[in-house]
Amino acid sequence: MSDESGTERYLRLTVELTVEVQDIGGLQAAALKEINHPDADLDDDERREQAEMVSADDTGATALQWLIEPDHVLGLIEHVEQIEPREAVLGVEPSDGPSDEDEDEDHGHDHGHGHGH
Repeated sequence: MSDESGTERYLRLTVELTVEVQDIGGLQAAALKEINHPDADLDDDERREQAEMVSADDTGATALQWLIEPDHVLGLIEHVEQIEPREAVLGVEPSDGPSDEDEDEDHGHDHGHGHGH
């Protein structure tokens, strides 16, 4: 079957990543810089509202959402230029830290390409 009918194909990636926040102030400052950047598609009220949400969230989750771009996620896929990010919906929530079972599982495997799952 040829795929020349112009039908687009989409793949949805699900990534689970645990990060340790070492400097909550720095993380929030970076997010505020993004929010106040001239390229951000926000009006003044939206900027103020987003800035308040980032500052009020002492977990850093709201700040981190501002710092992740679909392009960054595609950086996980090496050597491929035939794909383009169309949409990224990233939920960031507080975590109790890395789970022990993941820790053992992830070491020594080849990037977890889905073998045996």
